Amino acid sequence: MENQYLNLLDRALGLDGPSEPWPLSGRVVLIEDCVETSGSFVLHQLVKRSLSPTSSNVIIFVAFANPFSHYDRILRKLGCNLVTQRDNKRFIFFDMLMLRCPDVDEGKSSEGGLVLLYEKILKTICGLPGDKKDYVTIMIDDISLVEVAANGGSDYVLDFLHYCHALTSEFDCSLITLNHEDIYSSMERPTLILQMEYLADILIKAEPLSTGLATDVHGQ
Repeated sequence: MENQYLNLLDRALGLDGPSEPWPLSGRVVLIEDCVETSGSFVLHQLVKRSLSPTSSNVIIFVAFANPFSHYDRILRKLGCNLVTQRDNKRFIFFDMLMLRCPDVDEGKSSEGGLVLLYEKILKTICGLPGDKKDYVTIMIDDISLVEVAANGGSDYVLDFLHYCHALTSEFDCSLITLNHEDIYSSMERPTLILQMEYLADILIKAEPLSTGLATDVHGQ
C-alpha cells in the first residue's frame, strides 16, 4: 500500500525497497538549496519515510530553523503525526533556536555549545533500547544557522559535523543535513561547503525549475 505513494526521490534513494535495513544506514545525506528554491521539502519527505509504520527508525531532529509546531503542522499534512511519534520515542526533537555559543571574550570557546550538543546526541543514542540503536537518523535542519550559533566559527561547525559523521560508523546511523549553498555567493566556495560535500555519500540539490516558479510545484 505504501508503494503507491513513492516518488522519484524515494526511488533515487532506494526507499522503494524493504524499509529494514534502512537504505540510508551509515550514510551521510547533504541537501543543498538556494534562495529561489527551499530544500526543506526533501527534509520533510525523509522524515515521513523514516517514520513510516514499516520502519523501526528513530529520528534525532536538531532544529535551528523552526520550532516543533512548524514541523508538526507540515508533517500532519503529509499524514505523519509528530506528536504521536514523539510520545512513542521515535521522534526526538532538540529545539536549538535559542542556542548561542559563548563568545571568546567571555573567556570561553564558541566550540563549547556544539560540544555539549554532540554529547547530548551521543547520550540520547546510548540511552535507546538495544534494538533501536541500529536504526537512528540524525537530522539537522539548517547548517548555516549552526554557524551563526557558533559566532561564525566554521571550524567549530566542521568539528561538530565530523563528530556526528563518526556516529554513522560507530552506530551505523544516518546523518541528514540541509544547507543553503548561495548564502556564500560573495566568496569562492568556502571550506565548510566543500568539506560537507566531501563527507556526503549522497548530495541532493534543490534548484528552480527552468520554466520558472509554479504555485503547485517547487524544486522538483
